[in-house]
Amino acid sequence: QVQLVESGGGLVQAGGSLRLSCAASGRTFSKNAMGWFRQAPGKEREFVATITGSDSMTNYADSVKGRFTISRDSAKNTVYLQMNNLNPEDTAVYYCAADPLYSRSITMNAYWGQGTQVTVSS
Repeated sequence: QVQLVESGGGLVQAGGSLRLSCAASGRTFSKNAMGWFRQAPGKEREFVATITGSDSMTNYADSVKGRFTISRDSAKNTVYLQMNNLNPEDTAVYYCAADPLYSRSITMNAYWGQGTQVTVSS
């Protein structure tokens, strides 16, 4: 049974930092795309960042470029999201995703974590 478990969320003041972790179990995702998405209250889930399998190329939403960094530790089957210079607009539930087949993109067949709340106060 595949599980993705996020951790590291919490309450932080504007300008602060948080590091999210997502540990996968049940199978390895070292060659698969993994990523982070978020959903704010009353809004649709949106893309934040992805990292490809094997070559670890990264892609970011414009709203987080230069502030967030996605990385992975394939040996630990874990993906991270370092979030710096947070602002209240970053407040959301952050979800980890891992694609079961593709190395370069997250598709509709992805596995999802349960989410971790990030709240940024002004």
